Amino acid sequence: MTIGDLELMKLHIDTLYTHDAQGRLLHMNEPGDKPAPRVFLGRTSAGHVLRTRADVPDSLVADLVRLVEVEPRRAPLSQRPHCGDAIEALLSSRAPIERVWTGPAYCIDAVALPKPANTVRVMSEDTQLLQTFPDWRDEVRFREPFMVAVDAGRAVALCSSVRITAAAHEAGVETLPESRRRGYAAQVVAAWAKEVASLGALPLYSTSTDNAASQGVARRLGMHRIGIDFHVT
Repeated sequence: MTIGDLELMKLHIDTLYTHDAQGRLLHMNEPGDKPAPRVFLGRTSAGHVLRTRADVPDSLVADLVRLVEVEPRRAPLSQRPHCGDAIEALLSSRAPIERVWTGPAYCIDAVALPKPANTVRVMSEDTQLLQTFPDWRDEVRFREPFMVAVDAGRAVALCSSVRITAAAHEAGVETLPESRRRGYAAQVVAAWAKEVASLGALPLYSTSTDNAASQGVARRLGMHRIGIDFHVT
């Protein structure tokens, strides 16, 4: 069964964050319990999804809902939302804004991807291949499946599951600076997506508006763009 973009956006948000019983945002869905943003607006061509953090007052939530209700559904999804300034103004009236972030979200059709060569799955008990990525060596057990692209016997790019639910995984990608623009990122993301799909979960991918290289990986793999994320902390 094909999943529509609106449902994919909801799945994307559910994978990124933990929620309370009322569906309010709590934390990043990863070790450390870092707080979720105060507002997350996911826009798709089929409609928009607004989520607010559990500590946002109900009166403010009601104002945010009214703003999103009139957000155009057919506005170009490459743009910042029309209500973005108003959302920031409402939030800044209560507390200073720490961060504003926007960028595209994608779903990967792993079945359609060719099987990539020169990729290896790293297991938690064997991190020898991650000597080129020392900051990731203790993260493998939290980020499986964890894939690397290998060149001349060393890992030059990696892709792992940085947010995980039973239904979907979100990709985290890193490439050695000297190995960029050689196709390794697309190669290892494809390998990761196939591993995630084999678990019965959807492989999801998101990036920032100003990350042209990451968006290039999405184009190269023919990812389906779900919509645009906009969140304010």
